Amino acid sequence: MKRKQLYVVIEKDHLHWAPSMIYDYFMLIMIVLSIIPLMFTTETPVLIWFDRISVTAFIMDYIFRWITADIRDSGKGRVKAFLTYPFTFMAIIDLLSILPSFAMFDRTLKILRIIRLFKLLRMLKFLRYSSRIDTLLLVLKKERVVLLTVLGIAIFYIMTTALLMYNVEMNNMTEDGEVVFATFFDALYWATTTLTTVGYGDIYPVSDIGRVVSMISSIFGVAVIALPSGVITASYLDELKKNS
Repeated sequence: MKRKQLYVVIEKDHLHWAPSMIYDYFMLIMIVLSIIPLMFTTETPVLIWFDRISVTAFIMDYIFRWITADIRDSGKGRVKAFLTYPFTFMAIIDLLSILPSFAMFDRTLKILRIIRLFKLLRMLKFLRYSSRIDTLLLVLKKERVVLLTVLGIAIFYIMTTALLMYNVEMNNMTEDGEVVFATFFDALYWATTTLTTVGYGDIYPVSDIGRVVSMISSIFGVAVIALPSGVITASYLDELKKNS
């Protein structure tokens, strides 16, 4: 297969061409297959083979994309495209997601077990093969001003309520005799979980003033969380209608 034909196959922009679609679906299956071993604490022959098969596919995909880098970035020139490709964002993600699996080929490379969590980076590979995720990223970019504004409001409110609660509950103790907010970080943790309406219940105010602040924060949190959700949903539906 010529390099130009290979480039067309591995690029997700050619979604209406059968070989490209088959390749994308195959790689998506490989990504899912590679994540399954992370769901278990022990290795079994089946899980080892899952990892071997998927990492082999990732290595081949990495090579395919490297040898077609000059076609993808024709404006850079052939040599420059080959040299710079390994330093692109997705190439780095690909390499980091491959490296931990080399421990299964050589058991002396125990140090690679330390970076087992790098396998989680394989989740980011969905960005390359899913057009729906591309649409979502486009929506986030389009609505970035609104989302950043809401994020700024949320951070400001978290800091304000955390400072307020920390000073209100500074010397108060729970029924177990423990200080409610031992550090300011505890107050930040409480403010964040309250704003997002999660409320784990492991840290909570005991004074009346603290409870009033908590109620106000919870009500405000509903509004803050609902605003970006509505913006993203509306914009995402608009993009889907444009592409349909």
